[in-house]
Amino acid sequence: MKLKKLFYIGALASLASCTQVEPPKAIGPTPSERQLAWHDMKYYAFVHFNMNTFTDMEWGTGGELPEQFNPSQLDTKQWAKVAKEAGMTGIIITAKHHDGFCLWPTETTEHSVKNSPWKHGKGDLLKDLSEACAEYGLKMGIYLSPWDRNHADYGQPEYVKVFHDQLRELLTNYGEIFEVWFDGANGGSGYYGGANETRKIDNKTYYQWDKAEAIVRELQPNAVIFSDGGPDIRWVGNEEGWANETNWSIMRRDEIYPGWPRYVELRSGHEDGTHWLPAEVNVSIRPGWYYHPREDHQVKTLQQLVKIYYESIGRNGNFLLNLPVDTRGLVHETDVARMMALKQQIDKDFEVDLAQGQKTSASEVRGSDMRYSANNTIDGNPDTYWATNDSTVQASVTISFDDPTEVNRILLQEYIPLGQRVKHFIIDAEIDGKWKEIDGQTTIGHRRILRFNTIKATKIRVNILDAKASPALSNIQLFRAPNFLTEPVVQRKKDGLVHLSVPDKKLELYYTLDGSGPTVDSNAYGAPFLVSTPCTLKVAAVDPDNGQSVVISKNLDISKKEWKVIRASSGNELETDRMIDEDPNTFWATDEKVSKPQEVVIDLGAVYDLSGFTYWPIQERYPYGIITNYEFSTSVDDKKWKITATGEFSNVVNSRIEQTVRFKPQKGRYIKIKGTKVDGTDFRASFGEIGVLTVPGKQHAQKK
Repeated sequence: MKLKKLFYIGALASLASCTQVEPPKAIGPTPSERQLAWHDMKYYAFVHFNMNTFTDMEWGTGGELPEQFNPSQLDTKQWAKVAKEAGMTGIIITAKHHDGFCLWPTETTEHSVKNSPWKHGKGDLLKDLSEACAEYGLKMGIYLSPWDRNHADYGQPEYVKVFHDQLRELLTNYGEIFEVWFDGANGGSGYYGGANETRKIDNKTYYQWDKAEAIVRELQPNAVIFSDGGPDIRWVGNEEGWANETNWSIMRRDEIYPGWPRYVELRSGHEDGTHWLPAEVNVSIRPGWYYHPREDHQVKTLQQLVKIYYESIGRNGNFLLNLPVDTRGLVHETDVARMMALKQQIDKDFEVDLAQGQKTSASEVRGSDMRYSANNTIDGNPDTYWATNDSTVQASVTISFDDPTEVNRILLQEYIPLGQRVKHFIIDAEIDGKWKEIDGQTTIGHRRILRFNTIKATKIRVNILDAKASPALSNIQLFRAPNFLTEPVVQRKKDGLVHLSVPDKKLELYYTLDGSGPTVDSNAYGAPFLVSTPCTLKVAAVDPDNGQSVVISKNLDISKKEWKVIRASSGNELETDRMIDEDPNTFWATDEKVSKPQEVVIDLGAVYDLSGFTYWPIQERYPYGIITNYEFSTSVDDKKWKITATGEFSNVVNSRIEQTVRFKPQKGRYIKIKGTKVDGTDFRASFGEIGVLTVPGKQHAQKK
């Protein structure tokens, strides 16, 4: 009996081995082990903190003094704690930026922390960060600028050895490094040891990139190297936080070099690429890469960060979010709060995978071998995958629910060790017994996330219409993200119409105009409404399932519909309307190199009882002409003028928010704003937005 049982088991094993088929062959370039590990990191921090933090610049000149670097509360553990709690997997630090100042006590230059007052010259920020990352379970990367605007030998062969020696120090003394980041900015004006001149180099050959790569491979074999052209990962071609919807992880790498002019192609990759070169999507949480107090009010909103998440990680890229550490040496509180809000929102969006445990089917399974069944797409194992026969490039996988289920997100992953294969796919849903196309896209790659309106489906089908070779999908996940409850955005146009908006159209908006708190019994927003007289507008978004947002309050004064800029001391008069268009993000400026204070005159269209005025400074990343001292005058006839207010906008350069000045009520139809002093070397003045305050109950007078 025992012999019969053994014979039976052996026969089954032999039969099973006969039904197994070979796995699909890889197609095109495939990722290395270091690249696969990088793909899995998904989301990590960039920290721009260096000499520029203390000089309030983006690019230093190289002539700064080491003693200017002096943080008061530097705490790399705070950075690591914030990154970990935000869901990040690592931190890349600007060990040396273009100005040449080194955050570690290097032997290659005196321009480093060893000659700064921080820790009495005994500090080593790289060591501190390495220990902090280890404590919080994060990986560490380094940014080393090839360009050095401080070093006297830059542009000569002697400097290249210095650059390589700095790279060796960084890769030898601070534990495991997961990424080495090389910027594409190379050569130009600099201090260069006191020469103060412009130096040009051939960025293809000067740095001896082959030797630099060899150093990384020798000392940190698991580290990926970033630049425009890799060799391991590429820039995405913008600093705005998005990849194109079509995003190949492959490129014709040999064509690319630092400063490559065809950078737009980096956003999509090359379908016929010769090397695996996936995209890293880098963006700062603020307009600038370094900390500037004037940008404290310009931290990206939750809505902006969520959009970036879906257009980076959701489009086959990794998300590198920059944190401009402030002069204290800490991640700013506003930045921290926004990062935690992003973490909470993403956790909600992907809280429950609805595909797990459901029934799956496929139009075809490779060789009818269950090792490649459709169920592999929902088993949570990244090393298993569904595959079809070699000759099949059109195929589908279906996930079926027992009961109609709400879905509004799908996450797809190809088994990229076999290469990136899918060229075109659509998502179908069976709703009330009928199939409906939900979305159609091109590439998938390591990770693709699609958002769509909530549907109630009994089946979801991933229908691959075209591929380079037989499809190989390792993961399909389905989610029902909650409605995106955010605070409303309020904008009044110049015509007086007030527009309210939220990113999620399923939310309801309620508002009041009398200063009372809005409720579901207040005015329901359906279309823009006219507000031409002063009031206090309060708005809230309401989600029937998740409660109410915070209440947004905004004081609105008279409409600017009849306003006209009738004179300006200089500048393009055709564009003056930008300073009264109700949008502080547009601006107008007077001419450069003017020799006296600049002014503008505005006709309000009627006589009002005026009690103050407002000034929004320019909101550009590189601002200029900010008025620091003002003179404000009023007139009823544009002939007799009265100066009603003079003074200073305190700290306006560092806090570029709306400035409000109140004065004793004066009648006026015409107003004149003069910049008696501006931030800069000339009298050029810029205006983001000009407004007035009127006396309550006395807003109107007969037009003349």
